[in-house]
Amino acid sequence: MPDLRGSTVTWLGHATVLIQTPAGTTALIDPFIEQSPTYPKGFQLPKTIDLLLITHGHFDHIADAVPIARKYKPKVIGVAELTGFLASKGVENTQGMNYGGTFRHADLTITMVEAKHSSGIQDGDKIIYGGNPAGFVIGIGNGPTLYHAGDTSLFSDMKLIAELYAPEFGMLPIGDNYTMGPKAASIAAKYLLLKTVLPIHFGTFPGLTGTPAELSTYLEDSSIEVLYLNPGDSL
Repeated sequence: MPDLRGSTVTWLGHATVLIQTPAGTTALIDPFIEQSPTYPKGFQLPKTIDLLLITHGHFDHIADAVPIARKYKPKVIGVAELTGFLASKGVENTQGMNYGGTFRHADLTITMVEAKHSSGIQDGDKIIYGGNPAGFVIGIGNGPTLYHAGDTSLFSDMKLIAELYAPEFGMLPIGDNYTMGPKAASIAAKYLLLKTVLPIHFGTFPGLTGTPAELSTYLEDSSIEVLYLNPGDSL
């Protein structure tokens, strides 16, 4: 199992991940809760959420952003166009960013990095431009560096993410169809020089056919660990 040095990572189905640090800082990524077929029913979020990180504007990553923001009053972090949209819906305390930028909060360092995807926001009967899709490199004080790739295909500049930030623990989409599948994700894990991969964005909908077992098969020739978690499981 990965050495998270006192931090807790909880997979909540699809691309939703909860991070809690030893200092008590809590970050929630890509909140897809009420409409998610794989969110662990009955799971109780912590009483405090300090940061809400959103990789892009598709419904399965942003669906619960407004209610979570209203209830918990976190700092809401995303690309500038996306946080501007959320602000227009009454979300307070937003932090717009763009590629290469870093935001610091308590013991967390959040850096926005590239993702290869799209980012339209469904607003009633309209699709609104949501800015560039993104991933996040999350540095934990006196702890590991994590990488949530968001929705992405494989791209060779993942090697630069490894060079610049050296993440140890990666949350990578493997479902295929809308993101990279297991074979491409295995190459991404190698480009990133990861020690551990938490597969995300698979099995939620019929088209997301990639599996952790397939990813493991493609990584048999490496020392990279693939985690097999059920939604609601914590490390």
